[in-house]
Amino acid sequence: MENSVFSSIRNAWKIPDLRKKIFMTIIMLLIFRLGTHIPVPGLSAAALKDLASGGGSLFGFFNIISGGAFQNASIFAMSISPYITASIIIQLLTIAIPKLEQLSKEGEHGRKVLAEWTRYGTVILGFIQASALYGGIRSAVVNPSVWSYFTITLTFTAGTAFLMWLGEQINEYGIGNGISLLIFAGIISRGPNTLVTLLGYLEAGMLGEGALGYIVIVIIVLVFIASVALVVYVQEAERRVPVQYAKRVVGRKMYGGQSTHIPIKVNSAGVMPIIFAMSFATFPPTIINLIWGNSETGPFLTYLKTMNEKPWFTVVYALLIMFFTFFYTMVAFNPVELANNIKKNGGFVPGIRPGKPTSDYIAKVLNRVTWFGALFLAFITIFPSLLQMFTKIANVWFGSTSLLIMVNVALETVKQIESQMLMRHYKGFLD
Repeated sequence: MENSVFSSIRNAWKIPDLRKKIFMTIIMLLIFRLGTHIPVPGLSAAALKDLASGGGSLFGFFNIISGGAFQNASIFAMSISPYITASIIIQLLTIAIPKLEQLSKEGEHGRKVLAEWTRYGTVILGFIQASALYGGIRSAVVNPSVWSYFTITLTFTAGTAFLMWLGEQINEYGIGNGISLLIFAGIISRGPNTLVTLLGYLEAGMLGEGALGYIVIVIIVLVFIASVALVVYVQEAERRVPVQYAKRVVGRKMYGGQSTHIPIKVNSAGVMPIIFAMSFATFPPTIINLIWGNSETGPFLTYLKTMNEKPWFTVVYALLIMFFTFFYTMVAFNPVELANNIKKNGGFVPGIRPGKPTSDYIAKVLNRVTWFGALFLAFITIFPSLLQMFTKIANVWFGSTSLLIMVNVALETVKQIESQMLMRHYKGFLD
């Protein structure tokens, strides 16, 4: 797998067109990294760094996906999260509203209209989120006033809008999914900080005295490598449902008769269940922090404010991930529609009657496969929390989410490079 990845990138670099796309992508990502160090007027970076130190908070999440832009009081502090929220809302609306569903099936025109609505939604949600964020970081505002409110919120909103535009430029002129690569670059950029943190724990004796500390470091590195290998294996794993197409004669030609399969991925939902579960799980403490901040609250609100530190929170978080894994898989995968398409094209699953029995069979297989995917996502997500609970090493709450995003983006980018290389190979063959 590793040799395939590096060989694909090496071969792509030899093709002038792809080399230009890769170069443009690198330039766009460098612009993003440069922007993470441009400060917002009127904000204290030191105060924001203290807020971001809580790995289980919304501020810690912003800091992770923005590549440290939040703690730097940067214009990209909100990263691309409003765009992700707007995209999810538009996708759910296309399922709930028939007219939007029809629009999504109208080809390029429909996609352009939905993309335009997503842009408008990003700007609106960005301003709303920036306003809420301003309320949560009041302690970091140097001179709170109406002028500082509009300056900070509009700067945050403009930063998100620019990142959205930057991602679209990568989609058009670069390689890979622009939005995903921006998140990928932000997460990767935190690698050196993580290494420095581990070395600091080692020097402080938090990982053990003498040689024991180095052994713990080696174990952590080996666990990380094993986790990457496991995530790659599960992401590429699929259950193949065989499909046979009957022979049919049209005029003087015979069609069909071939065997194929329907690939059902073990984790077809990707990282979306984690994002949804994370939003629900952090909602109560986030709202309390945004409204009351550091002020005194009652016992119940204080308990909710710190509920992400309770042991039962890990169990609830895992259950939410499993629920949203099934929810998102069922939304994205329609067994009835798939069975009808197979029937229309003269196909059938061996041993299963066409129509409803086929859809029931596909749904049964999908349900079994999704159980494994849901349990895997739940385990890989709560593992850093368990590690933090037993080792007292902080700021590993988002390690699993970061790992899943990095692996998914890397695999998808390499696949896109390979597909473009294959397309150019066929073009050269036809020419």
